[in-house]
Amino acid sequence: MIDHLVYATANLADSVDELNSRFGVALTPGGRHVRFGTRNFLADLGHSRYLEVIGPDPEQPTPDGPRPFGIDNLTGPRLVTWAARVKDLDEAVRRAQTAGYDPGPIIAMSRDSRDGARLRWRMTLTPAGGELGGLVPLLIDWADAPHPSQTAASGMRLLSLTGFHPEVARIRRCLTALGEELDIQKRPEPGLRAILATPAGEVHLQ
Repeated sequence: MIDHLVYATANLADSVDELNSRFGVALTPGGRHVRFGTRNFLADLGHSRYLEVIGPDPEQPTPDGPRPFGIDNLTGPRLVTWAARVKDLDEAVRRAQTAGYDPGPIIAMSRDSRDGARLRWRMTLTPAGGELGGLVPLLIDWADAPHPSQTAASGMRLLSLTGFHPEVARIRRCLTALGEELDIQKRPEPGLRAILATPAGEVHLQ
């Protein structure tokens, strides 16, 4: 089940301004990711799904390690990966490993919202690039935390999400191990394309 799409950028302010214009919607500030040196902006995509636009947070110190999703090495903003929502993260990881795919270690995450509240969740953080090209989702478990789509900017809908990869069968095997589905098409360069319905018209996000 799609939880959210991850659009990463090395310049968050510029990317948010550009997307606000393309969408005809003002993205909602999400919050700061403590220790990771990032912050995000959000838009509801309908059916408890949302778009996350994430980039460096200039108000945080430079983190000890690399920022997630390859942000430090981006040459331009792009749709880097997606997240699948699960109810029992530990069990979902065990099932995937038994089926031959390792989603990666489980990490505890948090971010501080504008009102000072701290939102906590658990997730796997697989590389957004690499051989799988971000097509195989990270897994996320919100437990009892309020879902970010509930307070994100409204007015948009996700129409479709398509993945592109030279090894379609390989990606499908990984998705099957996770119990997830995604439309995959063969193409030399890996990538993702989301088609969004917005107040400004249909937008293709890649």
